[in-house]
Amino acid sequence: MATLVIVESPAKAKTIEKYLGKDYKVVASMGHIIDLPKSKFSVDVDNNFKPVYVEMKGKEEVIKQLKKEAKKSDNIYLATDPDREGEAISWHIANMLSLDLNDKNRVTFNEITKSGVQLGMNNPRSIDLDLVNAQQTRRILDRIVGYKLSPFLWKKVKCGLSAGRVQSVAVRIVVDRENEIRAFKPTEYWSIDGTFTAPPSRKVFPAKLISIDGKKQDINNEQEANEILSRLDGAEFKVTNVKKRVTKKNPSPPFITSTLQQEASRRMGFQARRTMKTAQELYEGIEIEGMGLVGLITYMRTDSLRVSEEAKQSAKEYILDAYGEKYIPDKPRVFKTKSNAQDAHEAIRPSMPKLSPIQIKDSLTSDQFKIYKLIWERFIASQMANAQLDTVSADIDANGCTFRASGYSVKFDGFTALYEESKDTSEEANKVLPPLEVGQVLKVKTLGGNQHFTQPPSRYTEATLIKALEENGIGRPSTYAPTITTILSKFYVERDGKQLKPTALGEVITDLMKDHFKNIVDVKFTAKMETDLDKVEHGEKDWVSTLDVFYKDFDKTLTKAEKAMEGKRVKIPDETTDVICDICGKPMVIKIGRFGKFLACSGFPDCTNTKKIVEATKGTCPMCGKRIVVKKSKKGRYFYGCEGYPECTFMTWYVPVEDKCPKCNSSLFKKGGKNGKLLCLKEGCGYERNL
Repeated sequence: MATLVIVESPAKAKTIEKYLGKDYKVVASMGHIIDLPKSKFSVDVDNNFKPVYVEMKGKEEVIKQLKKEAKKSDNIYLATDPDREGEAISWHIANMLSLDLNDKNRVTFNEITKSGVQLGMNNPRSIDLDLVNAQQTRRILDRIVGYKLSPFLWKKVKCGLSAGRVQSVAVRIVVDRENEIRAFKPTEYWSIDGTFTAPPSRKVFPAKLISIDGKKQDINNEQEANEILSRLDGAEFKVTNVKKRVTKKNPSPPFITSTLQQEASRRMGFQARRTMKTAQELYEGIEIEGMGLVGLITYMRTDSLRVSEEAKQSAKEYILDAYGEKYIPDKPRVFKTKSNAQDAHEAIRPSMPKLSPIQIKDSLTSDQFKIYKLIWERFIASQMANAQLDTVSADIDANGCTFRASGYSVKFDGFTALYEESKDTSEEANKVLPPLEVGQVLKVKTLGGNQHFTQPPSRYTEATLIKALEENGIGRPSTYAPTITTILSKFYVERDGKQLKPTALGEVITDLMKDHFKNIVDVKFTAKMETDLDKVEHGEKDWVSTLDVFYKDFDKTLTKAEKAMEGKRVKIPDETTDVICDICGKPMVIKIGRFGKFLACSGFPDCTNTKKIVEATKGTCPMCGKRIVVKKSKKGRYFYGCEGYPECTFMTWYVPVEDKCPKCNSSLFKKGGKNGKLLCLKEGCGYERNL
């Protein structure tokens, strides 16, 4: 009789069964099999918050199969994911199969490799009830907020709305940023900038005014700038100080969940959900030519920067072979994990550091290759030597006005030979100054005042919102992607290019919550709840008392809010448009329905005319000449098609642009990213050019 191993996904089951051999049967639960029912509250708040779990709809055959295989097995191991969620799934399965919770039947795998699976199987333990209770507490907290608060929103705003403990705070962060932008008042300021040469060198370099008569000078308007320029008229510009030094640049640590999502967003434009889906595939196992099924990365839901000694040694061997001795740091790197991290797993790293992305590219999808390459390069670079920069800073004096020029050149590339982290904001490009000496007189090429205005804070992107959630202690590695998916799918937040902005609905709900449920949308309160959940996980706090403290305050707040809002209803402001109703002639407005935004006549209820919102592009159809509009596939991917569909069936994934084809005057389309091409898609033309 075989030993039964139960995991969550079929891909993971297939990979693990390969490593365990014929004496083991590995089956998948397909995620949760038991949960709180969707149609009922199912939490007995008067009986220690006892949850009423039921078998999930659609899981009947899976449950039947698990029971059947369990009856045939001498030993059963529960090998669901190594986190709170996975622990809870194992607990539900153990209860369903009537397993002894004290038995050592729980195994976890930090990586799905032969050694990783063997290590897990050799170290079974009992189900960790503290982990289970932490997940159960989160689930019940979310159920309380969702089922108690959502009906309040239905009555006071509109039907179909939902509230969530973490999602509501995320929406508030986006709304607060939008309010900051609206309230921002730009302030004028000026800078004095020049370009110079240092004869005999002809190299032109920039310098900026930093002080006048030894004091920092604020230049508030054009008049003040002109007064300074008058003082500099005809002045001699002389180098008064030159500082040279070698600075070190440290590599970024290997990825944790949040930094992986941020970097994939910045570098490749991946949404968090897409990143995590791909990382899950890499963790569970990919069929690699010549190797079979292989789990390529360690577990991808982690907040720890810890790295095993074996992985460090393997990375060192690769670096030595590929780059040489000088790219090895003096001692192995140790990165410090944040104090509030769970630290349950290693950082995200390749399970086999010597397996470079290019070796397995042909076995991976485009997304899998991009994410594996990102994880692999970041990890290997984290174990490489520092980069060294030759930096130069020169002060230039002219009639008591001091300018500063600075620059650097790379002395030793170190880890940057492989990888450098991208940034949310652009930085100045590398500037190499010509040789400068104290007392040297410079030649002025240009000198002038430049007007500037202070800028408002930027809207959040997915990357910066995830960063804000992490920095504020809101949510945990497993919740970032689902939270962003939820606030977008509920139309509380929408995308404007890469930026996230609140909808009118999101702002109305946030204002209502701030007025009546301050704790639910309070960043510090939500962060404290996350800390309490961590304490439950570590056995430092009782889960029932944690729920009791929250519920008593929440219940009082809800009662008070219902009384204060009795007979009142909040109106969502309509977004006006210049579209005219073709039935009654009144302007149409944008409303948000179950499936998103749509146009509705402002004369409602007298006129019930509605229309789909069509987003036109700057291009025209190469087949019929009509407008090209933005469309969305069933999988949520945007494409471009003729507005004359179905009469005209033209569609493309390439982005229409304003440029016209020089050969046939048809619209051109952009293919690829920064190094892409502009193409003409008119049949028979064939024109293309590099960007």
